[in-house]
Amino acid sequence: MSTIQKVAVVGGSGNVGVPIIEALLESGFVVTAITRIESTATFPTGVTVKRVDVTSVDALAQAFKGQDAVVSTVATVATNMDKTFIDAALAAKVRRFIPSEFGADRREARGTKFGDIFNAKIEHVEYLSEVSKKHDCFTWTALSTGPFFDWSIKVGLFGIDFKNKTAKIFDSGNEPYSPTTLSFIGKCIVAILKQPDKTANKYLTVASFTATQREVLKIFEEETGSKFQITNVTSSELEKVGDEKLASGDPSAYVEFVIQWLFADGCNHAIKDNAVKLLGLEEEDLRTVVKKLLTEI
Repeated sequence: MSTIQKVAVVGGSGNVGVPIIEALLESGFVVTAITRIESTATFPTGVTVKRVDVTSVDALAQAFKGQDAVVSTVATVATNMDKTFIDAALAAKVRRFIPSEFGADRREARGTKFGDIFNAKIEHVEYLSEVSKKHDCFTWTALSTGPFFDWSIKVGLFGIDFKNKTAKIFDSGNEPYSPTTLSFIGKCIVAILKQPDKTANKYLTVASFTATQREVLKIFEEETGSKFQITNVTSSELEKVGDEKLASGDPSAYVEFVIQWLFADGCNHAIKDNAVKLLGLEEEDLRTVVKKLLTEI
């Protein structure tokens, strides 16, 4: 496969899109941001911005023309739109498509309460596999990253509250999990696009590191010189809250289910084969990541 140089990013102003665009620009790619007509989002100097009807295959295909790759970074609530993006990429003869698969490996979660919420993501990867078999010039790469470590700490999603020096420990706190920082996701996307043959038609799982909640908390305490007040929460309590939210139609139920998926004792969902080696990258050092994060909070 020839070199990928021109890359369109859909949803590039979000949590995942911003670091991906930054990494692409730093690596010399020609970047186009595809955004909604009504969007007021701004992008870095050097990024071409196209505001289009993102629900229209024809409009998107026109915007995708001339692009070597399309990366979807739309938020979870909008990932049902990925099929439209795939069809538009096909029509525009784009050679590589990367879906908004960032996060936990939904294939492993199939049939669970967590997985059922994200059925669309699983279906889109299956659709990509089917389409690529029919069109030799069209390829794809899906990237599962586990939870976004730095973002989750900043918003207090997974229990550690740096400002108030408190922490929720789910079950024993000794279950390994495999998160990724947002900047590392950007590096992985760059590595995928720079090695199109090696990464074609593959589902890759990466992580910055693997650790337990207690190991992460220990480093936060050591680096801040503070002892955090711990509250213990059981995974069964999380599931109960998630069930109650689902029953009331509250879509945020996925928060409890994803925490249970990651941290429940014995869940065994830490990644077994980190694709960073395939991409020519190295895992990040947890303490170094925490030190950097503390300067940003």
